[in-house]
Amino acid sequence: MTEPQLGQLLVEEATKKSGLIWVRGPGPARALWHIWHDGAAYLVGDGPGEQPLPELADGSTAEVTVRSKDKGGRLVGWTAAVSELAPRSEAWEAAVAELKGKRLNAPDAEVMTERWARECRVLRLAPQDVITELPQGSLAAAPLATGATTRQPAPASLGRLLLRRTKR
Repeated sequence: MTEPQLGQLLVEEATKKSGLIWVRGPGPARALWHIWHDGAAYLVGDGPGEQPLPELADGSTAEVTVRSKDKGGRLVGWTAAVSELAPRSEAWEAAVAELKGKRLNAPDAEVMTERWARECRVLRLAPQDVITELPQGSLAAAPLATGATTRQPAPASLGRLLLRRTKR
């Protein structure tokens, strides 16, 4: 086998087995869940209750870093050609059938594909080039801004309530 063929096989096998990929477009990289189908990674998002996707336009490129499922370290990086699938097209239907099976904790599983067609984007990331040298260091960055909040401090009386229950 030639080196490009080995690179493509590595990209496919690593991306299939990984639960998350890091995708960098024009903005910061995002950790995204995905599926591997028909020689590419597929993502769904940008709708209510779905993952926010990077600012990727149809026809652009993105950098993808694949992490190890068990250790979490970087395995391989690759450049992807981005294409947005038109809702209800044949390619969209095939991708969504696979994505639906991997979507965890969906509040509306029965009508999820209808919602995706109305409100979400489905992206196809097709591998172009394997990045043989990954950057050195952790690449740690400040967390992205989000509407999520952390827990508030526990009320002072909570300790007394819990202690009262254990004494009985």
